[in-house]
Formats: sequence, structure tokens, C-alpha cells
Amino acid sequence: MQLLLAEDEQKTIDYLTKGLREDGHAVDAVGNGADALALALGGEFDAIILDVMLPGLDGWEVLRRLRAAGRVTPVLFLTARDHVEDRVRGLDLGANDYLIKPFAFAELLARLRNLARLPRAAPGGGLVAVGDLEIDTLRHRVTRAGQGLRLTSKEYALLLLLARNQGRVLSRTLIAEALWGVFYDQQSNAVDALVRRLRAKLDTPFETPLLHTIRGTGYVLDR
Repeated sequence: MQLLLAEDEQKTIDYLTKGLREDGHAVDAVGNGADALALALGGEFDAIILDVMLPGLDGWEVLRRLRAAGRVTPVLFLTARDHVEDRVRGLDLGANDYLIKPFAFAELLARLRNLARLPRAAPGGGLVAVGDLEIDTLRHRVTRAGQGLRLTSKEYALLLLLARNQGRVLSRTLIAEALWGVFYDQQSNAVDALVRRLRAKLDTPFETPLLHTIRGTGYVLDR
């Protein structure tokens, strides 16, 4: 993969660059937000590894401007910020994944391989589309077949997570950790309850369902 790494700690840059290149990836590394944005807009990358706390433009602003410009390059946030609100904000801005420091390098490689398999979001400045469903991530507006959907913040976060992973089955554990930042209790029905509420708004009024249950595995959004 052709990767862009934006990280402000030189030791981390050296460590990641060495490891990623040894794994066969090409890496362009920068230490501030302005350079990251310029390279992301001017080059072609398979994925971007983006720290949140960058000097100049922070990672949030880099991603916001990147998506506003219509660039849909997959973005993995790599950061010590582990609050649920930060993860939700990253997803809302258009991030594809979120890895908390400290992390295992093998997990980073696995997440990059997963990004390489993801379907690309539809171009168009923050627009994610799945069939007749459209999510405007810049305005937080969701429509299906031209009809607006009124979603709660958790329903919206779940829908965006599923849409950015279109065609990929997400486990209840993955969904719970992404939305609540907790280790998922197999006895809890929080994820299932949230899915039911979202499905009632997303699928029930329409002829063709988009949100599918894969028994014993999880959920997937697909046409």
C-alpha cells in the first residue's frame, strides 16, 4: 500500500516507517497537519494514518478539509485520545477506523489490510451512499429514497459505522467498542436494541431492507 503517515512524535514516525516499509508498504511521513493535508490533496494514497494532535492543523481539521474536498481516501486515526466522544467525532468527520495508543503493531497492520478491502465511499464531498440511502456527513443529514430520516446521535453513529463498512459484517463486540468504548458483555442487548431502533427508521418504511442480521455473527449494511 502507498501510505501517508502524519505523526508529530519523531520516535513514533521512525518506528512506524521502519515497520511499515519492512512489511512492504511505501510510506510518506510528515510531522504537521498542513503538510499532511497538502500531500493528501496532491497525491494518491491507499490509506492515511493520521494522528489527532498535530501541530498547526489538528487531525480533525485535516480530515474535515480532506472530505470537504471530495477525497475519499481511507483514514485511520492513530491517537492517545480514547474517549467515546472522540471516536464518534472521528466517524462523523469521515474516518474509517480508530486505533488507540499504545497499540500492537500487528493490529495496525491488520487494520490497514482491512482498509484495503473496504469498498470506497461514493465521491462528492462528505457523501456516503448505499443504494438509495445517502448520508451527508458534513451536514449530518440522512435520506433514503429522497425522504429525510430523523436519527438520534447513537443511531446516526451506528448507521455511519455500518455504511463506511458496506458489505462487511460487523460483530456486536466491534460495534459496542466503537460506539460505547466498552468491552462488550455478551449478556447485554444494547447493540441489538440500537439496531432494532435504527431498522425501524431505516428499513420498515421501505420495500427493500438494507440492514441485515447475520445470525451468530453480527450486522451488515448492504443493498
